[in-house]
Amino acid sequence: MINDVISDATARMSKSVEAFKLELAKLRTGRAHPSLLDHIRVDYYGAETPITQAANVHVEDARTLTVTAWDKGMVSAIDKAIRESDLGLNPNTAGTVIRVPLPPLTEERRRDLIKVVRSEAEQARVAIRNVRRDANHMLKELVKDKEITEDDEKRGEDSVQKLTDSHIKSIDELLAGKEKEMMEV
Repeated sequence: MINDVISDATARMSKSVEAFKLELAKLRTGRAHPSLLDHIRVDYYGAETPITQAANVHVEDARTLTVTAWDKGMVSAIDKAIRESDLGLNPNTAGTVIRVPLPPLTEERRRDLIKVVRSEAEQARVAIRNVRRDANHMLKELVKDKEITEDDEKRGEDSVQKLTDSHIKSIDELLAGKEKEMMEV
């Protein structure tokens, strides 16, 4: 019983950490990374499709991404989707290859992005704490239904707290790494 509660909590907390990693990948740091374009959707013959399913995205150098469309007819649609995205990028098209230069970030923009990253980190921490609350509630229900003893409940709560602490620590480490990466010029 307790193991089920703990394994469920572990899975849900790990998903929160993974979701935070995905949010971090979307934020532009000034360094080119293929995942920067992952959330952009292209009108692929009437269907909204992720750009990674319509083209190859590669890093050409530290500040340039190259997007190679699989279908020559899709080049203009991909170019338009990148231009209209919230990233503020200005792609250059040459045949089937689209080069996306990343302009350097200003100091003010870096500070704004760090605020966004901290906000995302806090949301991830809250999600993990909510999982802890749910797990502790399930343990209390098991005691109330007389399926486990109060001593087992206490041990279960201690295990859930250790899980919570380790997952929040990994969120904090990811946050510190992203902040450091964003402040590099």
